[in-house]
Amino acid sequence: MHRISLSTTPLLLLLVGLLWPTGIPASTASNDAISAVYAPYAELLSDFLVEKDLPDDGLVSAFDYEAALADEATDQRLQRQHEMLAAFDTDTLNSREKAIAFWLNAYNFFMLAQILEERPGGSLITSVWDYGGRINPLRSNIFERELFDVGGQKYSLDGIEKGILLGDQYKQRDWFEARVHFAVNCASVGCPPLRQQIYTPDNVDHLMSENTRRAFNTPRQLRVEGNTLYLTRLFDWYEDHFTREAGSIREFIQAYADQTVIEDIQQADTIRHITYDWSLNKPANFDEFSQGASR
Repeated sequence: MHRISLSTTPLLLLLVGLLWPTGIPASTASNDAISAVYAPYAELLSDFLVEKDLPDDGLVSAFDYEAALADEATDQRLQRQHEMLAAFDTDTLNSREKAIAFWLNAYNFFMLAQILEERPGGSLITSVWDYGGRINPLRSNIFERELFDVGGQKYSLDGIEKGILLGDQYKQRDWFEARVHFAVNCASVGCPPLRQQIYTPDNVDHLMSENTRRAFNTPRQLRVEGNTLYLTRLFDWYEDHFTREAGSIREFIQAYADQTVIEDIQQADTIRHITYDWSLNKPANFDEFSQGASR
C-alpha cells in the first residue's frame, strides 16, 4: 500500500480537489497537509456537528447521528477517511504541532466512526458503554479495543490518548499537554465538546486553550455553588496530568480560565466532582439544544 506522508501531500491535495501553490511557507504546507488528510472527516463535522454558545461564553456541541446515517454520502466519507489514515505515514509527524493535531483528529474521527458503523441490532447505542465494559463486562470497552488503523498499525482509543498524546514518549519530548483532555471527545454528553474545526498545526494550541477556557465557562464542566467548586470528573480521573503541568488543579484552571471564573473559584474551599453523563452526544440528550437556536 502506498503510504501518505506530509511530504507527499501535494498529490493528496490534488486528490481532494485542492491546489498546491508554489512558494508557500512550511507552516501553511503542514496545515494544508493535515486538512487534506482529514478532508472527509471535516465534511462530516461541517454537515452534522452543531455547536451552541452558552451564557458567559460556555459551549456545548452535539453530533446529529441520525441525519448522518440518513445521508447517502456518509458511508463513502467514512470509507475514504479510513483509507487515508490506513495509508498515512506517521514518521512524517516530525513536530509537536503536527503530531498533536494529527492524533487529536484521529481520536475524534475514530470515536465518531465507531458510533456510526457499529450499531447493535441496527440501532444507535445510547452510551459508549453499550459496547462493553461497565454494562457488559464480558466484552472489553470501546476505549481498549485495537480497531483503528493508522499507517497499517491498529490502535485503540486509549492507545491514542494515553499511549501517544499523554504517553511517556511525548513527556520525554516535552510534547505532553493536559489540555488534550479538553480536546478529545468520547461521544458523551459529559465530555468537553467536539468542535466543528479540525485541528491543524497552526490552530492546535489556540483551540486547546480555547476549548479549556470555554469548558470552564460551562456548568457541565465547572461551576461554583456557595463555597463549593464543582468540577468535571476529568479532574478526578486525571489529577496527576493537571498537577504535572501546573502544580495543582486550581493553578491549572487559573492558567486558562477567564478572570470571573478565577475570582469565583477563589471563594470556594470545597471541591466536588460532577457526575459524568455518558449519554450519547446527540442533540436530543442536551437540554441546552431545546432552549434556543444552535449554530
